[in-house]
Amino acid sequence: MVNNRQEFVFYNLWERKRSLEIETVFPSWVGKEEVIAVLSPHDDDALLGAGYILQAAQYFGAEVYIVIACNGCGGYTTLEEKNSIVDIRKEETVKAYSRIGIPEDHIIRMDYPDFSLRPNIGWKMPWGETGTMGKMLKILRDLRTTRLLLPNPYCEHIDHEAAYFIGAWDGPQAGDPIMPDYGQPQAPIKSYFVYSVWSKFSPLHALAAGKDPDVSANIAIGVSQGVEERVALALSEYKSQAKIISELIKQRQERRVKDNLFIELYLSFEARPKFDFRPYVNLIRVIDETGA
Repeated sequence: MVNNRQEFVFYNLWERKRSLEIETVFPSWVGKEEVIAVLSPHDDDALLGAGYILQAAQYFGAEVYIVIACNGCGGYTTLEEKNSIVDIRKEETVKAYSRIGIPEDHIIRMDYPDFSLRPNIGWKMPWGETGTMGKMLKILRDLRTTRLLLPNPYCEHIDHEAAYFIGAWDGPQAGDPIMPDYGQPQAPIKSYFVYSVWSKFSPLHALAAGKDPDVSANIAIGVSQGVEERVALALSEYKSQAKIISELIKQRQERRVKDNLFIELYLSFEARPKFDFRPYVNLIRVIDETGA
């Protein structure tokens, strides 16, 4: 496992800052008090898109949990696997995440069918069952989550989009004084990140911030080859998914900046941005003073 802080370098891309300290990407970091939850639409997505940050967070003291939204039932590539693929992937998942130090009891499953997450978003479903909100609230509150990582909703997969909205909407609710039967409300989650499994991030955040839309990620982690090799070894445990993720694994070489430096990209965002009245107040004053 990771035993050298030199294996990680943290970048705030939009501010052009570089540091060996994790506070560069996670402000107000408090080490062993940190609990990071990674919402993974399917079991392998968190590894594919956030494998570096999972290792970095653990090295700097955090507890890391993987919350898997879908059960993997759509991941079979032969008819013979159709009825057994869910159990196969469960076994592969335990082996894969153990490769980067995440134990089985830190893997939480919501068990929705693949390609079917979106219609389950919400609290009360029209057919009488409780939707994703009840499950997500309880998970986040029980863990006392301090940071939440979400999948990229932009042009990836219908389950990725749905998982993003679940986290982006239910995450702030975890800190609200409501519905204590779904876990005691906690302190607000401090950071929200989007990770990419294969698609670029939406350019809207960059455009709104006046940044280059071709650099739509605002945070990066640079790692040693050893960190990347641990992710590759973990992904190799998904033998049932080898055909499906083979191109994604090949593309990982595009992460190489130079010898012994690979990068992983994220978009940090505010899940519940406060309304800023100041521009409107100033505009009204100008209008009132000029009469136009």
